[in-house]
Amino acid sequence: MLTTSKLMPQGAGLAPVLLKRAATVELDWDVRQKSRFDATDSQGRQLGVFLPRGTVVRGGDVLVAEDGSLVRVLAAPQDVLKITHCTAHGTPFDLIRAAYHLGNRHVPIELKPDHLKIEPDHVLANMLRAMHLIVTPVAEAFEPEGGAYGAQGHGHGHDHHDHGGHAHHDHDHGHGHAHQHGHGHAHDHHHDGQDQQQ
Repeated sequence: MLTTSKLMPQGAGLAPVLLKRAATVELDWDVRQKSRFDATDSQGRQLGVFLPRGTVVRGGDVLVAEDGSLVRVLAAPQDVLKITHCTAHGTPFDLIRAAYHLGNRHVPIELKPDHLKIEPDHVLANMLRAMHLIVTPVAEAFEPEGGAYGAQGHGHGHDHHDHGGHAHHDHDHGHGHAHQHGHGHAHDHHHDGQDQQQ
C-alpha cells in the first residue's frame, strides 16, 4: 500500500504536463470529507490516505504519495438532488430562499448560479417542492460549499472578524437559531462601537 499524507489543493504550482500524466482516483463526497481513507487509483495501486484532521478533498486536488508520485482526485458522480426554480411560477429568488432554509438545517449544499445540489433526502425534497421548486434526482459530482460542517469549514466564515474576546459571540454559537438570526446585529453593534471609539 502506498501512503499519501500530502494534498496540493487544485494541484497549484504543478506543471500541466505532470497533472496530465498523473494517475487519478474517483472519490465521492462521503470519502472526500474524511481525513483517513483507503482508495485504489487508476493504475490499480492501493492508496492509504492520511491527511491532517478536518481536511476536505475537492475534485481537482492532487494527492502526493510517499514515493513522490501524484494522484489527481476526481469528484465521482453520486446520487444527488438537483434543485431548480420553476420558470413558469417562480423566480431565481426561490433558490436563494431554499439555500437559506437548507443552510439553517446545516445541510451540505452545492451552490450554482442556476441550481442547488444536496444529498438525497425525501423530507427536504418535499419541503422544496412545497416551495414551488423543481427537485430532480441525478448522478453528478457533488462539491458542497465549505460551511457549517466539517472541522475545516466551521471557523472559516468568521475568520475575517476580530471578535476581541467578546464572550457573547461564543454564547451565540451554542444555539443554532440564535446564532443564525442574532448574528448580524451582534456584528453591527461590535462595529458601531469601534466607529464611536475612533
